[in-house]
Amino acid sequence: MVKAVGIDIIEISRIRQAIERWGDRFLHRVFTPWEISYCSEKVFPEYSFAARFAAKEAVFKTLGSSARSGIKWTSIEIFNDRNGQPSVRLGGKAKEKLDGGAVLISMSHSHTYAVAQAVLLETSN
Repeated sequence: MVKAVGIDIIEISRIRQAIERWGDRFLHRVFTPWEISYCSEKVFPEYSFAARFAAKEAVFKTLGSSARSGIKWTSIEIFNDRNGQPSVRLGGKAKEKLDGGAVLISMSHSHTYAVAQAVLLETSN
């Protein structure tokens, strides 16, 4: 059963500017080493970084309005499963907030925007 839904959209130029201004400091604050490696290999890495940023924001929204308190950006990792499907791996306080449920995500981008949606599923008892 669906417990919560979150969606986020971001201008790719904002992520590009953050990377240009703050560099590794920004990347390591928001993204995991795997995400940095994966996105950096792309022809236009800012598209992949922006999509993952939007996905993390969408996941925060499914965890509740106070979800950000104490949860690090890097506690939410957006990775691709063996079929290329984007998936979520949670750690730390983000995993605690999940309370055994599961999160599904979908991401997309154009040349200007990246968008992501997250759906929090309850555990079945």
